[in-house]
Amino acid sequence: MQLKNTIKIWLFAATLLTACGGTSYNEQATDETAKAVSVTVLETSNSWDGTLLPHYPEGTPKVTLLKITIPPKAKLAVHQHPIINVGYMLKGELKVTGEDGEVLLLKTGEGIAEMVNKYHYGENPGDEPAEILVFYAGDTESILSVYKE
Repeated sequence: MQLKNTIKIWLFAATLLTACGGTSYNEQATDETAKAVSVTVLETSNSWDGTLLPHYPEGTPKVTLLKITIPPKAKLAVHQHPIINVGYMLKGELKVTGEDGEVLLLKTGEGIAEMVNKYHYGENPGDEPAEILVFYAGDTESILSVYKE
């Protein structure tokens, strides 16, 4: 059951990435001129800091897709994610800083596998709003973010 649910989640993610220019699991087309072009945006077993991603939680799967807009020069609260999530930068830049001081600069068109159970924060260093599409793969009991007090 767990493997079947995981496959369903990843098929959904593949469909989502295809819509954003990512890899498709079905590239067949009836007309050669209509064949889709696919680009792998992100494929990894590790978060951006190199840490191995955890196993998926047991239970009823739940996926969440958020489009987050971060105003220019804004800094998000320090937080962590207890479940796997990946993002696709739609517009602008996002500087992500981990609790150990490690920094990643994410630019338009790039993907990120977020840190899991590690505090971090993001900030928009630019003069325009930054937009990121974030996909969370958890279960019905999952919390997306936990904020540091």
